[in-house]
Amino acid sequence: MKAEDVKDDKGRTHYSDEELEEFRTIILEKLDKARQDMVLLTEAYSNSAGNDIMDTSPTFKVLEEGYQVLSKEDNARLAGRQEKFIQSLENALVRIENKTYGICRETGKLISKERLRIVPHATLSMEAKLKQK
Repeated sequence: MKAEDVKDDKGRTHYSDEELEEFRTIILEKLDKARQDMVLLTEAYSNSAGNDIMDTSPTFKVLEEGYQVLSKEDNARLAGRQEKFIQSLENALVRIENKTYGICRETGKLISKERLRIVPHATLSMEAKLKQK
């Protein structure tokens, strides 16, 4: 199935340059925030931002240490998810450049603007997403 064969409700097969620019702005804002969050998460699990003596002073608070390890693991897991989110946003920018942004990879139809404004890295329309369940 070719992109030209599938059209949206208005008969379009892709978004206009103006619409793509709107989505680019949304993605760049989310990407900036995601990268800032990634720095915070990375610092949280690597102790790179700490100026304290936590890694040099002996401590006998076993429960507290256990909690800190768990928090570091949680932060590392969150950082991994954040990294995947950043990659998805960067991939969306590539699709904008290729003018394939907003086209569902399953149906070939345009993904609704409302969905893309909320989930700008989406590659599936709601129709295709619901079929996955």
